[in-house]
Amino acid sequence: MQSVERTFELLELLADAGGEVALSQLAESSGLPLPTIHRIMRTLLTGGYVRQQPSRRYSLGPKLIRLGETAGRSLGAWARPYLADITDAVGETSNMAILDGDQVVYVAQVPSPHAMRMFTEVGRQVDAHCTAVGKAMLAQWPVEEVDRLLSRSGMRPRTERTITDLPTFRAELASIRDTGYAVDDGEQELGVRCVAVAVPRSASAISISGPQTRMSLIALDEVVALLRATAVRLAGELAGQRDRGR
Repeated sequence: MQSVERTFELLELLADAGGEVALSQLAESSGLPLPTIHRIMRTLLTGGYVRQQPSRRYSLGPKLIRLGETAGRSLGAWARPYLADITDAVGETSNMAILDGDQVVYVAQVPSPHAMRMFTEVGRQVDAHCTAVGKAMLAQWPVEEVDRLLSRSGMRPRTERTITDLPTFRAELASIRDTGYAVDDGEQELGVRCVAVAVPRSASAISISGPQTRMSLIALDEVVALLRATAVRLAGELAGQRDRGR
């Protein structure tokens, strides 16, 4: 059991590194002995779960792509009924997203019945700093980890409303921590407004999104209350699934 825990710890450290990492860095971050790390990494390398670069540094391997895609589809199918309740109540598109490395990935969506609606499809990857779901998740992270992610991914301007400097983004996350929700007002796509909350005790968030003209007519406190209640339900179901898996 200890070997399994150590293996997952090293895989998570590789993911957090966002690229290539040396054995010495893994030893420093994990506190594990180098021979132990080397043995685990050789096993993962043989299975295709990590790759070794010409520099002798390690990165995540292609076998994890299939696992991630399958897990994302499963999570999306499970979450969709919860999102349907949101869309039925608000009339706008509801979404669920996770953080995969440095990117936000949409894993579930229930579209609005309106002809004009948000067209972010399931499986789409976007930057975290310019989306409400990304900001909601990053607000749960320690500041130094957010800084490391943004130093790797950059803060590219998607529109003229995108936050592109670190001090302003830190202030934005502080505000999200205070209010408990995040808003994207045309930061990813002009004319689109999105409101999101993080799902407690998970690397995921849910949101409601639509044209700014229609979203401005919806009471923000009602949307946030609905998202929070749904997020709590989702977190409870996730915790129950983890308990049943033990």
